[in-house]
Amino acid sequence: MRNVLIVTVATLCFGFSLAGSTRAQDINFRDERRNLNALYKQDWNALKVRQKNQMQSLRGREVSPAVRAEAKHKMQRERRALRDKHKDEMQELKDRQRALRESQRIYGQ
Repeated sequence: MRNVLIVTVATLCFGFSLAGSTRAQDINFRDERRNLNALYKQDWNALKVRQKNQMQSLRGREVSPAVRAEAKHKMQRERRALRDKHKDEMQELKDRQRALRESQRIYGQ
């Protein structure tokens, strides 16, 4: 009986210490969102510069219309892939924020 009481008290103390440590991990989602947006802006600018240079290199020489169309479609796919990547990362941030809020609501932190 005494051992059960000691184990129960130890478990409760351990549980409270874990709950306190999760509260201490205060994540500032606003700063994370700002950092993501700054990174997105850099990615977009780099992509625009790269694609502009590709188009200028095509203008300087004789290239068939099929090759131009292929290059144009490749650039469109790159833009779409980058936009989808950014969208997914932002959604992951929102999901993490929602999960943290839910756990705080459930456990009363």
